[in-house]
Amino acid sequence: MSQQQQQQRIHPTAIIDPFAELAADIEIGPYSVIGKKVKIDTGNKIGSHVVINGPTSIGKDNTFYQFGSIGEAPQDKKYQGEDTTLEIGDRNVIREFTTLNRGTIQDRGTTSLGDDNLIMAYVHIAHDCALGSNIILANNVALAGHVNIHSHAILGGFSLIHQFCTIGSYAFTAMNSVISKDVPPYIMVSGHMAKPHGLNIEGLKRQGFSAETIKSIRNAYKALYRSNLTLDDAITEINELATNCSQLAPMIDFLQNNVNRGIIR
Repeated sequence: MSQQQQQQRIHPTAIIDPFAELAADIEIGPYSVIGKKVKIDTGNKIGSHVVINGPTSIGKDNTFYQFGSIGEAPQDKKYQGEDTTLEIGDRNVIREFTTLNRGTIQDRGTTSLGDDNLIMAYVHIAHDCALGSNIILANNVALAGHVNIHSHAILGGFSLIHQFCTIGSYAFTAMNSVISKDVPPYIMVSGHMAKPHGLNIEGLKRQGFSAETIKSIRNAYKALYRSNLTLDDAITEINELATNCSQLAPMIDFLQNNVNRGIIR
């Protein structure tokens, strides 16, 4: 692509730091600002009034709508200007007024977003959060620092997630959920404070889970939430169910290894 063609893709009012690394085919709208230590791969579309600061690395074919704040310093009083990072994968859609902050050296130093996620308007993703792929965060979801969201989870509008919580794969939070404990895979929660309300059945069906697999996950849910078992005894029972259902392995792994704040129960 010629220099003239590249200039036509970048609006003349945009401000680009000379040390930013930009692929030749990206689009940048009016009044957007791209700071130093920002690296943006091919196929990205950046709307108007978007501010991207670094160190930030952005993969391919993402779309950033207007008024986003991407890669800004963490909202953490311990932060003293260290070169922490934000890493964004491929094909994400990041809607209006979203804020994604970089990590802190007190954790892993990186905030990360995987591939094919839909991040709706006014979402806040704080420092050191780690999000997988194929996640939906509806309008006004707010993630505190150090939150982990596993792939295929869906968070309803205005869901609030306490720091250090983990949301398992295929989990679903209803609108206005306030979550202060970890949510295992496949579970649907709602309320303030959030409580379990069955399985994300519709989500599992849409993702192609068979009726037999869903039945096994139902039985695991009953062991965990409706049998008055201790957590250790429930894990033992789910292990037995897993001999005939490989999709229970993520739930077992979550319960054994990923619980930071205790599970919603």
